[in-house]
Amino acid sequence: MAGHAPEQLSEVMVLLPTRRAVRGLADAFRTVASGAALLPPQMRAIGDLDAAEPPFEPADLALDLPAAVSVGRRRFELAGLVTRHSGLLDRQFDAATALRFAEALAELFDGIAVEELGEDVDLAAAVDGDFAAHWLSSVGFLEAVRLDWRKRLAELGLQDVAVRRVALIRALENRWRVSPPTQKVIAAGSTGSTKATAGLLAAIAASPTGVVVLPGLDQSLADAAWAAVDDQHPQASLKRLLQASGVGRQQVKAWPGSAEAIDRPRWRRRLINEALRPAASTSDWLNVIEDLRQECRTLDPIAEGLAGLTVVEASDEEEGAAAAALLLREVLETSGRTAALVTPDAGLARRVEARLTRWGVTGDSSVGRSLAASVPAALARSLASAAVDGLDAVVLLSIAKHPLADFGMTAETLAEGRLEFERHGLRGPPPRSWDELANRLSKAGDPAKALAGRVRQAVELAAAPFAALATAEQAAKALVGALDAVAGEGLWRGQAGARLAAVFAGLIEDTDSLPPVTASGFAQLFDGLLEHETVRAGGATHPRLAILGVLEARLVAADLVILAGLEEGMWPAGEAIDPFLSRPMRARLGLPPPERRIGLAAHDFAQGACAAEVVLLHIKRRAGAPTTPSRWLWRLRTLVEGAGLVMPDRPQLLDWARALDAPLANPPASLTTAQCPRPTPPLAARPRAMAVTTVETWVRDPYSLYARRILGLEALDRPGAAADARARGSAIHAALENFVKAWPDALPTDAAAILTGLIVTELERAGLGATALVRERILAERLGPELAALEARRRPGRSLHVEQWGRLSWTSAGGEFTLSARADRIEIGAEGAAIVDYKTGVSPTAKQVSSGLSPQLSLTAAILEAGGFAGLPARAGDALVYIEVRGASHGVAERPVDKGEARALAAAALDRLKRRVEAFDEPATAYPSRAAMQFARQGGDFDHLARFWEWGVIDDTEAES
Repeated sequence: MAGHAPEQLSEVMVLLPTRRAVRGLADAFRTVASGAALLPPQMRAIGDLDAAEPPFEPADLALDLPAAVSVGRRRFELAGLVTRHSGLLDRQFDAATALRFAEALAELFDGIAVEELGEDVDLAAAVDGDFAAHWLSSVGFLEAVRLDWRKRLAELGLQDVAVRRVALIRALENRWRVSPPTQKVIAAGSTGSTKATAGLLAAIAASPTGVVVLPGLDQSLADAAWAAVDDQHPQASLKRLLQASGVGRQQVKAWPGSAEAIDRPRWRRRLINEALRPAASTSDWLNVIEDLRQECRTLDPIAEGLAGLTVVEASDEEEGAAAAALLLREVLETSGRTAALVTPDAGLARRVEARLTRWGVTGDSSVGRSLAASVPAALARSLASAAVDGLDAVVLLSIAKHPLADFGMTAETLAEGRLEFERHGLRGPPPRSWDELANRLSKAGDPAKALAGRVRQAVELAAAPFAALATAEQAAKALVGALDAVAGEGLWRGQAGARLAAVFAGLIEDTDSLPPVTASGFAQLFDGLLEHETVRAGGATHPRLAILGVLEARLVAADLVILAGLEEGMWPAGEAIDPFLSRPMRARLGLPPPERRIGLAAHDFAQGACAAEVVLLHIKRRAGAPTTPSRWLWRLRTLVEGAGLVMPDRPQLLDWARALDAPLANPPASLTTAQCPRPTPPLAARPRAMAVTTVETWVRDPYSLYARRILGLEALDRPGAAADARARGSAIHAALENFVKAWPDALPTDAAAILTGLIVTELERAGLGATALVRERILAERLGPELAALEARRRPGRSLHVEQWGRLSWTSAGGEFTLSARADRIEIGAEGAAIVDYKTGVSPTAKQVSSGLSPQLSLTAAILEAGGFAGLPARAGDALVYIEVRGASHGVAERPVDKGEARALAAAALDRLKRRVEAFDEPATAYPSRAAMQFARQGGDFDHLARFWEWGVIDDTEAES
């Protein structure tokens, strides 16, 4: 503030573009004061006039302006108008879709206000005979909505925010043109991108005490190139501002003291400005480079401009976030140094925030997080979803176990109730009714039953309005009641709780214009509102680190600036799509083209890239797809390479980023000598009885047997898991068993229909949902006739014995060992005995049976031969048959696997089993994971416990294939 004594600063008014810029300038004054008392200047944000601070107070400007309509109220009101006039678009909108269209309408109306086209702008003039008919419908819709919106605002006694802001700025401009301010007024950082702001800046510049500080005006660009500056150029807004003010570029003076900032900053500015010069004048680049070098013979200006600039190209978002976090953390090693990450990519910003927590650092972030991802909102969303499907097991579990949900219960009782509620009530297929859920919990304790009752009460409260179509207000009130029953006052505390309360307040107070909603419609509407709300990080942040969006970064200085998200479609962003007006229609109305936004983004990039030390961060792949580097990065690289130089990089930074989470290159000896789990439990703990199906597991994956039979572990079903292949297989087994028991001899005439009905009944009993049953009914209708034909083919001359239990025992070194089997079906006829097993998947091959990897049928035959099946004579098995009962194109098929060697296979399988029993009677014999590696890809219930994939037995990509 040259020429002003410290005590005079408070008399100066500084106008800045954003609130963040105001805070940044205030911090700069505190830094300069070095702890001394200081009265800073009056600082105002031109972009935020809702606070009615001087000099923008309507009363002082002789304006009688209504209050501004809130963003939320406008959104809901416009959504109601969208629904009312949807017939003009030949569409019907639900509340959520109407809300999205309302947002597009609000943006369009703001554009009309900012460009000062007037309330009476003729939208119909944008369409003529050259346009498609649907554009006529679109304009008719816009006209109707705009007219009703003006009437509605008049009824409410409110005014659009953009219209009010333009009126305030224009009124202040007119006052200062007539009566210039007597105090010092400085407008800094604004490019005058809107007409009203440009007019105010011109009035300030014309006043005796006014100063306009233009950010990044390029006075070195050749006149021919300046004449070619278009909307996409970073100087476009400044050029329009100077032309509107009648000021030549060379008439702009340097800010006092800036002449000292020569050499590196000067040449960086020249480098960036030349790289971003208009495309039509880039043919002069080689001449420009030569002229620059002639101008400064003592040094290479291009090399000087590159000093302090680094380009980092990360392979993906995670690597980019790690690199940015490392750069920010590195700054903290030097006392007093500051750093700012500037990016339009909110996802990348959040990744960097998460990475910084590795070192216990929280950056001052303007990005924030979506309210939808907050803890309080998660509970509200779960209850809104429960109103749609009250018996969704995952949703019920998310309500019952939410950290803010206490249901009025003590912590100990709630913990016990949650455990049993999940274990007994929600694991496996979802309950089909609240009564079924209560039946499942009959063996659970009282806490689980009490918890289930309170969860049900909350869900029914939330769903109550939807017995018929409900208003959004009714739905919101019901949801608040349900939330109070679940969590009480604790839900509404903190920033996220307060924002959630504000969303509900808007739904209750401002949605009378919305159409009625269903439960699913309200859930979608509610989710959309939460996604649009942002919760700032809050709490203790590091004073020397900032994570900023592009707009918030204006006029914020730092020793290191990281510009991230330099990909086409991100920075600059892709062209916004107007659902109501095409590009030619917008041009006819006088609305700005999309390229103007690119020009503003280019100006922000150029300003950031001119920092003393800057890192340009580009990510090569996003979500697995390759990206295109930002056009500005392309231009800069092309110019530098044309000068015979290369862009400075920092490859070791990416090496460090990768090393953060990489395994140790030289792990400790304790790790390199460690062996994969091979437990050797005591002999007394080892099983002495086993079913033939368990023997197959023992052969293929001994560790699984150890976990289940020795440790006593059981794999839990997923909450709400659909009945899987095992449940489907059990259902078909039960249906065939019941059919044979009911008709052991002659087949009924309607055997196919009976079999189909039995299969469907068992599938329903297994817990298949309505959607899955539709598909399974179709499959059952196909399987019924094929199974009936199978029965007719296999029954003649044979007696059938289904689900028979058999046992065979012998003594080994460890004591008596018992082998058992439950045979799906044994057929005895004149030609011998056949051991039959049903498979609803792919049956084992003959090679797997003969090698002992699938010994189920051969061991069952051995038990039969030893007389182990009660009620059946001892006799050798003469055939081993799998019957595949599969859907789709497979149908029903017989798969004999013995090739006439059933007796030999049975004897060999029994001999192998006895030798295995003897081997495991040795204390040193271990239970390794996955002894038969050809079945590794099938996955096991206890792979995570055995840490199977961590031992490099097979790589992840192969396992997933």
